[in-house]
Parts: sequence; C-alpha cells; structure tokens
Amino acid sequence: MVKTNGTVKNNGFIEDRYEIRLSGSGGQGLITAGVILAEAISVGDGKNAVHTQSYGPEARGGMARCDVIVSTEEIYFPEATKLDLLLALTQKSSDEYTKLLKDKGILIIDANYVKHKPERPYVAVPFVEATKEKLGLVVATNVVCLGFITQYAKIVSKKSMEYYLAERFPKKFEESNLKALRLGYDLAKEAETGGRFDIKVEESYETEIDRL
Repeated sequence: MVKTNGTVKNNGFIEDRYEIRLSGSGGQGLITAGVILAEAISVGDGKNAVHTQSYGPEARGGMARCDVIVSTEEIYFPEATKLDLLLALTQKSSDEYTKLLKDKGILIIDANYVKHKPERPYVAVPFVEATKEKLGLVVATNVVCLGFITQYAKIVSKKSMEYYLAERFPKKFEESNLKALRLGYDLAKEAETGGRFDIKVEESYETEIDRL
C-alpha cells in the first residue's frame, strides 16, 4: 500500500526554480536516475536543468544523492538549498535532507526503509518491495521511482521520460525498463486516488542499471 500522511500537493512545475533531490544509498542507481530526469526535462521538455551528484567514498552502501535544478530562466547557482521535492529511500537520507524541504515541498519516502517517519506531510511508497514483487528484482527500483515522480509531481512529461530512459540503455532493456516506469506510474496513481495498488506482472525482467 502507498500511504499519504497529511496534505502533499503535487502542483508540478509552477515556479521559476524547482529543486529536486534523489537520495538513498550507493548502488540504488539514483545518480543515473537523476541524469535521465535532467535530460528528459531539459532536452525533452525544453526547460533549463542542471544535474549534480554526490556519494561517499564507500559508494555501494554509503550515502548517495543527486540534485536536479529546473528553471525557465538561466541557472546561475547550481546547488540545491531549498528543496521542492525530496525522494528518500533510506532512513539516513530522510533524516539528513527533510529539513531542507520547503514548507509545501513534496516528500516521498520508501515505506519500509524509512521506519521513523518525518513529522511533516509525506508520501510513503514501498518502492523496493513493489519492484521485487511485481518485476522480480530490485535493481529496477530507480526506474520505478522515476515513473512515480513523473506521474505524481508533474514536472516532466511521460513522453520525454520514456524516450530518454530508452536512450540511456541498450535496446534489449527497453521493454523491461518501460515496465518498471509504468509500475511507478501505477504507484503514483494509487497515491493520487487513495486506492489499492494491484497490477499483475507475470514475468521477471532483467534491467541494466548504472550502479552509481
């Protein structure tokens, strides 16, 4: 189940500057997800966007994050300081970065891996569990997250997201990545409507993800 705590508005891109942070641990593919998101927004949808990244020296298992800043104007300061959207897939990333969210910012957390929930509105989604259950593997979790953000936050078009996701990986992974993206869409629709999530995926699909 997807759980929404409090009022979490998804007004999409409505300001001149919109700051996004994807955070979790090394090995979850969030850096790659950020690159795809920035490309889809900038090249695909025609907005200005910059992408920055950071991860610990231990990489796999350590803290990892990337930021995507979007604007209709030139971006002179490429660092995120007041977040409009935060995705946190671990407890540590939730604890560390939630304080940087604007009052009306969107907070999206993994329902199972962020056990101590923030004291502010959030959307809790079982990203890792749903990816494993519906697609048969967890490596596609970052693509599922991209699908969720695309559907829920309305900051990038589905057409651009699907195109640049396909451009990033070899052709043989196109179908499996698209299924992961659509799983994210469906999770977001559940969050939007408050209904139960129920989708059948009968096969397991291999998905190639850049681990950093």
